[in-house]
Amino acid sequence: MLSLVNFLRQSIKASLTSLLSNKTRSFLTMLGIIIGVASVVIIMALGAGAQSLILSQIKVFGTNKIGILPGKADKNGPPASAMGVVITTLTYDDAVALRNLPHITSLVAYDNSTENSSYQDNSYITSVRGVTADYLTLEGGELSEGRFFTDAEEKSAAKVVVLGDTVVNELFNGSPAVGKIIKIKNHPFEVIGIMKKRGTVAFQNYDDMMIVPNGTMRKIVVGINYLNMIRVAVDDEKNIPEVIDEIQTTLRGQHNISDQTGNSDDFDVRDTADAIKLITTFTDALKFFLAAMAALSLLVGGIGIMNIMLVRVNERTREIGLRKAVGASNSKITLQFLIETVILTLLGGIIGAILGTIFSFLSSLIIRGLGYAWTFSISILSIILSLGVSASIGLIFGLAPARKAAKMEPVQALRYE
Repeated sequence: MLSLVNFLRQSIKASLTSLLSNKTRSFLTMLGIIIGVASVVIIMALGAGAQSLILSQIKVFGTNKIGILPGKADKNGPPASAMGVVITTLTYDDAVALRNLPHITSLVAYDNSTENSSYQDNSYITSVRGVTADYLTLEGGELSEGRFFTDAEEKSAAKVVVLGDTVVNELFNGSPAVGKIIKIKNHPFEVIGIMKKRGTVAFQNYDDMMIVPNGTMRKIVVGINYLNMIRVAVDDEKNIPEVIDEIQTTLRGQHNISDQTGNSDDFDVRDTADAIKLITTFTDALKFFLAAMAALSLLVGGIGIMNIMLVRVNERTREIGLRKAVGASNSKITLQFLIETVILTLLGGIIGAILGTIFSFLSSLIIRGLGYAWTFSISILSIILSLGVSASIGLIFGLAPARKAAKMEPVQALRYE
């Protein structure tokens, strides 16, 4: 046992001496491993940061919200309307039917479009959001000037509009806007309010939009009779399952659906927890897929290491012959070269992990500096796995050179020039 320990100690020392004797070639040999491990660490860290950013943006709206979307979708898949398909199964009458269900504190019906707006010589193309009067209660946000439209104005399709801060700057260049008449798609609208600057929340720029009554949106701006979405707020999170059941039952009655199993539904009801679970599943899958793609460079690095180790075997042929002549066994010769290869790959893995961590940290600082709630997160598991894979690559790709060295005949090896 003691002789084996001494042999391993001497082998490691000899391997390090051999690697340090030609630093440039050793570094270039490790480069594929360094890049592979660094890529895996960076992708896992950036993936975790992006995931935390997305989930934090969703949680901003609260966990007591339920979304109703048109079209049937798989529970574990994206909503049908998210695939870019226009589905017309959700109507304003559905929103009216849901408004007075138990435990619902507020309800907003949505329609969205992108339209041109103008005031005097200024024009601006931006998002127009058609909503019902509970919008501020459910979505949050405050007015800096004026007022929001009333339920009566929404039902009567009044031509009134509330502008985001960016739209005001584009159309009015800092001059007073409340009370002025602008045109949206050549229809005159009175500006009744200005939203307080809010920025981007849940990847929606609240400053760069115009808000009009939903009835006005459907009847005048876009001329449709369906909704893009309905969102409701529930008085308590514990009541969400009950409210979802009530919504499904009500909408099946509205749509004349007799099947109560949900298989025939032409709508999709999801709460915030469903959205978080779905997004977590997708981001995890994407993160690990990209990490697997990055890990392919480890394979390329392994091939490079095998080629270099074959060159090293040829360079050290006389040394191998001398060691075998004085009694070194094939197994010890094999182990010597395997140790050297594993040390080479492990050093590359350690350097790659350090570089990947530094790059991920600097990236998180830059992203946070841009105003995003980015979390710096390094997965210890990803580092351990990367180093383990690096060592495994050293064993796998180092085996052929090591076996070649072990099979050499002492006499021929000593005669090698």
